Amino acid sequence: MSKKNISILKNSLILVIFLFTIFQSFSAEQSCDFCEGCFTSCTTIIAGKDATVDGSTMTSHTADCGRCDSRLIYVPAQDHEPGSMRAVYPFILPYPRYVGDDRGPGYAAKEGQTPTEALGYIPEVEHTYAYFDAVYGVMNEFQVGIGECTDRSITDRIGQPPPEGDALFDIAAASRVAMERCKTAREAIQLIGDLCVEYGYYGRAETLTIIDPEEAWLLEVLNTPDGKSAIWVAQRVPDDEVAVASNLLVIREIDLDNPDYFMASDNIFEVSKEEGWWNPEKGEFDFAGIYSEGRDHPYYSLRRKWRAYDLLAPSQGFSPWVEGYDTKAYPFSVKPDEKLSVEGLFTILRDYYEGTEFDLTQGLAAGPFGTPNRYAGGGAERLLEGNWERPISIFRADYTSVLQARNWLPDPVGGVLWWIPDVAFSGCFVPFYCGITELPEAYSTGNRHAFDKDSAFWVFNFIGNWADLKFSYMIEDIREKQQEYEGKMLAMQPGIDQAAKAMYEQDPDLARQFLTDYCNSNANKVVKEWWDFAEFLIMKYIDGYINVPDVGQSVGYPLWWLKEVGFEDGPYKTYEKPEHMK
Repeated sequence: MSKKNISILKNSLILVIFLFTIFQSFSAEQSCDFCEGCFTSCTTIIAGKDATVDGSTMTSHTADCGRCDSRLIYVPAQDHEPGSMRAVYPFILPYPRYVGDDRGPGYAAKEGQTPTEALGYIPEVEHTYAYFDAVYGVMNEFQVGIGECTDRSITDRIGQPPPEGDALFDIAAASRVAMERCKTAREAIQLIGDLCVEYGYYGRAETLTIIDPEEAWLLEVLNTPDGKSAIWVAQRVPDDEVAVASNLLVIREIDLDNPDYFMASDNIFEVSKEEGWWNPEKGEFDFAGIYSEGRDHPYYSLRRKWRAYDLLAPSQGFSPWVEGYDTKAYPFSVKPDEKLSVEGLFTILRDYYEGTEFDLTQGLAAGPFGTPNRYAGGGAERLLEGNWERPISIFRADYTSVLQARNWLPDPVGGVLWWIPDVAFSGCFVPFYCGITELPEAYSTGNRHAFDKDSAFWVFNFIGNWADLKFSYMIEDIREKQQEYEGKMLAMQPGIDQAAKAMYEQDPDLARQFLTDYCNSNANKVVKEWWDFAEFLIMKYIDGYINVPDVGQSVGYPLWWLKEVGFEDGPYKTYEKPEHMK
């Protein structure tokens, strides 16, 4: 080989190694699409009690992490000795998010697991409340419920947990303390804010949607510039309106003289003035406008918000197009054209722009069978100026929740968590009343490291992945099954409510046991029958055929797709024998 060829080969190898390094870096940093390093890149929708069909407040959460722990864990109420201290643990994305005895048997160490080390301690209270726990605190026994999305602010990454910094709390840890100690949304907001201010806050800016049976609130928290404390603000959603948060701070003008609708940290104005971010003489205080970090791809956040508002209030004619990263592009909340039902919220959380100009089931990228899934993380797409549309329902959801709080029922009966340990569009919501005392093992076990047919996560995840083979066909089977099962559970809910209420008035413990038995039996049945459904889908769509009602029905590919991929230029048209074969 000549020296010239050796030099070319050497340079080529260097280029390959360089590109591989870039791609690996992209892959590591882009696990949450553009929101690299964030906690969970989620969507949350919250409704006041007069905006819903039945008068419940509702919130929701699509935990769109892609590598987080999908388990739902029941944390029991506990009593503590006076003067004892409560451990605060770090935020951990992969499984297990926590191992230890502090939160009851659901998190007890299994073989080979090491207990999680605490970052620090705060004074404990003598009694803590029972709650459902996931990546964040979800709902407690007094119907306080939480949804979440991660945002970006100009102070992100400044705060650091011990031992590197002085900040003790991230938003997940603070949410759990609120679950343990608070009976109302206002109490939860104040406690979370106080903890983050006093003990320090680390991580990205965050939005929590918080409900109780009477009120619905948004709380937004971010670092102070020195990384040692927090800035926070909360705004109440009007009782007859619905609000949406999608990875962008949403609270704007605030009026602290109206405590019925606003709460905030004492430093909210002071910090912005000291840093030169706001001059009171030049403009009104706009929290999101001041503290949000602008980005080149506003549609990652704002398109989802538009879609939710357009589904909720189409009469208002919101535009899907905005100028720049505009925090005022859409209102804080909207009054829906029709009151929102539980199943209506399910539908919004399953949306991927169907029927709009952004429909992810259309076009060459969707393939011949219209899958809405667009995978990222390999790195090559980062070398191009572009991006996929970001829908509300996305394949990498680790769980999806809808929470109801109802003021006309006793707390153990009034609070209901509707839960899927995966993406909403291919899963099945099941109800868990907040008064139950244990969860089915199928929903409290399972992780991404090992396929497990006893895990609810794996059955819903399997069906979601299998559907990619022939999505436009399989999604119709899935929707039919969702309507059948969720329809039955929603139809049964009033009867379960009334039976549990009647029992509660006579014997609260009996009511809790009744609800526990119902929720566990129902959820286990769904897992079993969903596996049966998975096996049916395998049979029906194996080898590209449709085998029901008749085996071996070939449906082929759609004409438009064959034209797009060059089928017309295939071998029958272009092939000519080489000279030596003539």
